[in-house]
Amino acid sequence: MSNRSDQIQNLLTEGAGRLLSRAADSRSLERDSLVPRIKAAVDKYLLRDDVNASYQSITEFIDGLQADDLCLIVACERGQETAWNDLVERFSSTVRSAARSASSNEDAAEDLAQSIWAELYGLRARTDGKPASKLAYYSGRGSLAGWLRAVVAQLAVDQHRKQSRLVQTEEDADFDRLGHKDEGKEHFLSTGTVNPEQAISDKLAGTEMRKALARAIRELSDGDRLLVKLYYFDGLKLREAGLVLGVHEATASRRLTKIHSEMRKTVEKILINERGWTRAETERSFAEVALNLDVNLEPLLATGGTLTDGEKGLRK
Repeated sequence: MSNRSDQIQNLLTEGAGRLLSRAADSRSLERDSLVPRIKAAVDKYLLRDDVNASYQSITEFIDGLQADDLCLIVACERGQETAWNDLVERFSSTVRSAARSASSNEDAAEDLAQSIWAELYGLRARTDGKPASKLAYYSGRGSLAGWLRAVVAQLAVDQHRKQSRLVQTEEDADFDRLGHKDEGKEHFLSTGTVNPEQAISDKLAGTEMRKALARAIRELSDGDRLLVKLYYFDGLKLREAGLVLGVHEATASRRLTKIHSEMRKTVEKILINERGWTRAETERSFAEVALNLDVNLEPLLATGGTLTDGEKGLRK
């Protein structure tokens, strides 16, 4: 073994020790039980693209892994019943929420959610006789909740493709596409520098965020919706929006600030209490939405009628 290989192995072992110390619940794991998983992540996401990655970058990569989530998954793989129970209890709502977002109806969502737990538990066996569990693919790079949403979305796509192959095709283009399907080695997840574990979950999380945001907008008063529309979608300055609504610029500014706060609380409540998101995930998504507000939300901002005097004054 070369000096570099020896050094990398030392970094992996030391990093596993630090990861265990960072975890709120290390699940009674030893460093050696984590080293193979950490090595696989380092190889896949760091050394594959840069075989000469610095020792510092390797250390920083390891220290960026999700300690509690990774310990939970490795403990599940090692057959700890309490770990599996914790996994189901903590993330059932996340899986159900993602299944609903990826399904056309409640029955289909329930079937998809049950299929996910079967895939995670590993009801199928590998060639070596061990369970073929999807837990083996969790690297710890992103949150476990986000990874689970990606797994749900991936399974939904796989099921859709299987069903599509059973549908009789009548167009030449359809036959040609199915006949050459395997030649292109089509993959739903992209490869390269993009983190494939989050490629799907980002899109799915964005969908849930937009739904929650749309619901928060529907709960606004007519006057508040109009102010949001004038400022964000019609491009009016606060002074101009205030003139439309018959209030001073300062009043419009204060009201817009209050609307931000109210909408954020509503969206957080929906995502955390109903969708199983963590607070950290909502924080990241809010930052993205602030930069990329979906224009498809604009129809929700229609006031639906004439403003009352109270709404026109934005409740001064």
